[in-house]
Amino acid sequence: MYDMNRVVGTHDLVLITIDTLRYDVAAELAAQGRTPVLTRLLPGGRWERRHAPGNFTFASHAAMFAGFLPTPAEPGRHPRLFAGRFAGSETTMSHTWVFDSPDMVSGLAKAGYHTVCVGGVGFFTKEGPLGSHLPGMFAESHWEREFGVTSPTSTRAQVDCARAVLKQVRTDQRLFLFVNVSALHQPNWFYGTSQEDSLATHAAALEYADTELGRLFDALRRPSFVIVCSDHGTAYGEDGYTGHRLGHEVVWTVPYGEFAITEDAP
Repeated sequence: MYDMNRVVGTHDLVLITIDTLRYDVAAELAAQGRTPVLTRLLPGGRWERRHAPGNFTFASHAAMFAGFLPTPAEPGRHPRLFAGRFAGSETTMSHTWVFDSPDMVSGLAKAGYHTVCVGGVGFFTKEGPLGSHLPGMFAESHWEREFGVTSPTSTRAQVDCARAVLKQVRTDQRLFLFVNVSALHQPNWFYGTSQEDSLATHAAALEYADTELGRLFDALRRPSFVIVCSDHGTAYGEDGYTGHRLGHEVVWTVPYGEFAITEDAP
């Protein structure tokens, strides 16, 4: 387990949420070799099975930005990488980076990080008060229609934006980069062969995102500590449910991975 007190201040931090990605789909594609970029970087080439802190985008990201990342999907007390300082926390350990701030974004800013959001789904559009709340936490935020859920080339556009940001950051300043990948969120039918969202088009959208994310990982400054995870899953008819913001196993169970990229990384 990483000691975040050694990571914060010495590494850039990168949080990538692949919005709506289901654990079962991510694990299956990794096992089949259909997501080679992510699989190469994930420890052991496998996703970790975790429980989301919320069952839709706003709730889950609000929790994650407060330090409550997806929790290992097994009983026990699971230490956290980041935590706001408050009395009685049972998951704040010696390796946890503790911030005196209501959220880790402002906490990292106080620690000298430049904070950047590359938005994706509707809660990051900066259109109206609700769509402005989460990106408003960051010193710099970006959203264009090409980043959104209706664009079949959204990940390419988001990666292009992130790469441009990386070129502009001062060499003497650490960066916290957040990217919300929108490609898997409905509608995702245009990644398949029919005009209907399905598990197959969900999987195809992940394959597409994987082909673009390699350019982002290549562009990251060294060293960088990276977290890639989903904020929640989504249902495609299981037990009569469709979508998310509901309490079903396929919604609560998400993939998670963390790794450091250094000068010696392949």
